[in-house]
Amino acid sequence: MARLVKAAGPLELRDPLPDGFAALVRSIMYQQLAGAAASTIHGRLLKLFSDGLSPVAVLALPEGAMRTAGVSGSKAAAIADLALKVSDGTVPLHDVDGLSDDELVARLVLVRGIGRWTAEMFLMFQLGRLDVWPVDDYGVRKGWALAHKLKEPPTPRALQAEGDRFRPYRSIAALYCWRAVDTP
Repeated sequence: MARLVKAAGPLELRDPLPDGFAALVRSIMYQQLAGAAASTIHGRLLKLFSDGLSPVAVLALPEGAMRTAGVSGSKAAAIADLALKVSDGTVPLHDVDGLSDDELVARLVLVRGIGRWTAEMFLMFQLGRLDVWPVDDYGVRKGWALAHKLKEPPTPRALQAEGDRFRPYRSIAALYCWRAVDTP
């Protein structure tokens, strides 16, 4: 890892979005899509909200509006479910800073289309939590394999134990694993 840190240099993270709802919508939009495609569709989605993206605004959209912006049916359903659950208090976002990582993951996975991976990305990139170890992420596993000159990425279970030595900064180790995939 020291070689990787030296080769990759310092990390720079994008600033978090102004609110958690917008960050979760963005995460849903970027799931399983190439960055450029996700960015384009996300931009079209945001144009649907002249007064800004909010749970109320999502719920007020006419049926099929998100689909006309290029949002897949499953992503539109996930965004609508998120809006509904934030609005009705099932998944409140006002108190996320006071929750443990596990408490927040348990809350977020109640939303259709949000699994552990999306919740972990929210913890890392929106809330800036430093001790998240997303072992199910293929990029982290592949980066670990590259950094440690392994022929195959480790299984999530095997990687889980490897992360213990980086506590309480496993998020930083994960970021460098991703960087390993992008660094020649």
